[in-house]
Amino acid sequence: MNQLLTALFCLFSISLSAQIQGIVTNDKGEPLPYVNIYLKDSYTGTTSNEEGNYTLDITQTGEYEIIFQFLGYTKESKFVSAQAFPIELNVKLSESSVSLDEVVISTNEDPAYRIIRETINRRKQNLERISAFEANFYSRGIWRVKDVPEKILGQEVGDFEGALDSTRTGIIYLSETISEIAYQKPDDFKERIIASKVSGDDNGFSFNSAQDANFSFYENSLNLNADIVSPIASNALGYYRYKLDGVFYEGNKLINKILVSPKRSKDRVWEGVIYIVEDDWQLYGVELSTNGEAIQVPFIKELIFKQNFTFDKTENAWVKISQTIDFSFGFLGFNGDGRFIAVYSDYNFEPAFEKKSFSNEVLFFEPFANKKDSTFWKQIRPVPLTKEEVGDYVRKDSIQVLRKSKVYLDSLDRENNKFSIADPLFSYTYRDTYEKWQVDYTGPLPKVNFNTVQGWNGGAGLRYFKWYDENKTNYISARVNANYGFSDDRLRFSGRIIKNFNRTNRLRIGLWAGTASVQFNNEEPISPLINSISTLFFQRNYMKLYESTYARVSYSQELFNGLRIYVNTGYESRKELFNTTDQTFYPQEDEGYTTNNPLVPGDIEVFNPAVVNHDLFKTNVTAAITFGQKYMTYPDGKFNLGSNKYPSLELGVENALGASIQDYNFTQLKARLTQRVNTGNVGAFYYNLKAGTFLDGDDISFVDYQHFNGNQTRVGTTFNYTNVFNLLPYYELSTNENYFEGHFEHNFQGWILGKIPGINELNFNLVAGAHFLSTSENKPYSELSIGIDNLGWGNFRFLRVDYVRSFYNGGQDGAFIFGLKFLNLFD
Repeated sequence: MNQLLTALFCLFSISLSAQIQGIVTNDKGEPLPYVNIYLKDSYTGTTSNEEGNYTLDITQTGEYEIIFQFLGYTKESKFVSAQAFPIELNVKLSESSVSLDEVVISTNEDPAYRIIRETINRRKQNLERISAFEANFYSRGIWRVKDVPEKILGQEVGDFEGALDSTRTGIIYLSETISEIAYQKPDDFKERIIASKVSGDDNGFSFNSAQDANFSFYENSLNLNADIVSPIASNALGYYRYKLDGVFYEGNKLINKILVSPKRSKDRVWEGVIYIVEDDWQLYGVELSTNGEAIQVPFIKELIFKQNFTFDKTENAWVKISQTIDFSFGFLGFNGDGRFIAVYSDYNFEPAFEKKSFSNEVLFFEPFANKKDSTFWKQIRPVPLTKEEVGDYVRKDSIQVLRKSKVYLDSLDRENNKFSIADPLFSYTYRDTYEKWQVDYTGPLPKVNFNTVQGWNGGAGLRYFKWYDENKTNYISARVNANYGFSDDRLRFSGRIIKNFNRTNRLRIGLWAGTASVQFNNEEPISPLINSISTLFFQRNYMKLYESTYARVSYSQELFNGLRIYVNTGYESRKELFNTTDQTFYPQEDEGYTTNNPLVPGDIEVFNPAVVNHDLFKTNVTAAITFGQKYMTYPDGKFNLGSNKYPSLELGVENALGASIQDYNFTQLKARLTQRVNTGNVGAFYYNLKAGTFLDGDDISFVDYQHFNGNQTRVGTTFNYTNVFNLLPYYELSTNENYFEGHFEHNFQGWILGKIPGINELNFNLVAGAHFLSTSENKPYSELSIGIDNLGWGNFRFLRVDYVRSFYNGGQDGAFIFGLKFLNLFD
């Protein structure tokens, strides 16, 4: 009963707060959603909601002319004499009468092509037409799901914090933002969020932002994971077919309605309708769709973009006033849809910007932005809530207190903390949500693997995790692990304690100690699973190990925007390890295991170990620099966005001292430069450059050499190959002198294969790569590769195949590399 009264109060409050309100329908009486409604010659306006309802806030009495604009319908103008409020104004819109009577039809090509060429010729001019502005921005996002399964892959899905009803259907995300935005070309942007509201979370902050909604079809492409070619891009005529569906007038402006369709169905393109103003050659509106296959996000079924523009006489420009993005999705039994709407108002095209008006901070939340009450929202919200949205706010807000109570959280924990018979083998978590702590147990089965040093081995672990805030950014974590090798009969323990202080500078300190068998290359290029298979099935024991007993401390922190420091220092004792088993599933007479010495794997290892037992103190200091790093400031933290323009640079110093063997003291200086370069609809280019040099490193332990990520298994496990040489033996070119390595890869994301008939139906991506390694004591090593990515079926596309050719010391070699990218998810 209380919820019903609250809902009625909210609806009553909305109606009272409206100055001019009503419903917009078509000729059949059906409501029209997201109609643009604004005062003539101004940017004071609103938008109707999904039910066609609108409210227009007018603060003063007087005479007003109100414009109702909706794509595909004739614009309506209504005169209102506002003397007393509220005023009800219901409006009926009629579909636009488009005709071709005034169009000169050519027998050679459709007249749409002339219009498109004119618009393409003025694309850059239109893109740069408005050099600076300020505006108010409103955004609302909603995600719905239906028929959600109770379990996925054996794991409980839950009820999404009470969002699902008895049919496993409901709204899982509903949020709004009110903000002030500012722009100055070429790319200065900032957003100040005044109010943020998340349904069911009075401490939450919306993910909606103006920057994420900033899509312009005047750009050659729109980045939606993959770059989708605009229908008015400079190269659009190579991707689209056009048909003039008709024309109509808005005042004295002739509007062309053009149907857009792809030349090739599997290209990264749109389909739908665009409206172009004759002579101005600017967009009047767009209604275009694409799909998950095009953007290479398979679980997305459809994306529909709608944009509306209005004419500004002063700027002689058609200015965007609203945008809606509708989407539908489905994956592993999840099905649903959603919508994000954006409304722009109160433009100021002559802002008084100063040098300090813009910085790398692109978004900022006002204090208490998420604490605005319902009175504030009903006065400022430009798009009325639907009954569904009102109901979701009311229901979730009413149960929010309950869901945070000790009684409720304890009952939830009792259900989730139930113990099953399989938990000792896999995992188990005991959680006290109200007191903010949990204990996690990791069972031995998921980590069981095989190597020739330990034989079959596995382990178990315990973790205590205590958090102090709702977002779990201020926490302490303590973990202990045990690993037992059946062949070498060794039980090894390791542990760590980590304290994370905040989400602003992410200050973190840690204490690490224990004994472990570890790979000589600390980047661990050989996956335990892949090594187990290659060893047991093919007698290829590529993994080489030594034993490390260690105690060290770590520290990391962002000192200021774009500069983060990592420090790791401590004591380490190293010992040799030897093969202890020759077990294999398929023994071969002419094959045998190599020794555990990566330097001379065929030698008799008892007399020639790779590691001479020793102790030392070792320190690593790394400065990670992101040039021009953009970031967003939330009340509870800082979110770094990286930089689209500049690379990231790492500078490091590695130092060993106090070694039990004097010659093992050394210093290494190293640097790394990485970047992802978006090349529009041509794809994405990645590079990774590394260089370093050793000081006093002539006789150091092989453990401390610079090792390079090779691959002898012919299986790739990473999403791209910018940190691996796929045909290089793991330790063949390890060095203690100067070195340089470079990795380059370009993913064409359908730019080439998408144009080949038949092949374009498969939605594969062509990938090309080049890799180079130079060390002081060896001749250069290089690789060239060509491959196909995005292999798989349906929504599962985690496979890749490459042919790699290597060049070294006058010889060549070639092989296929089979990429199993999903293994990277489980490492």
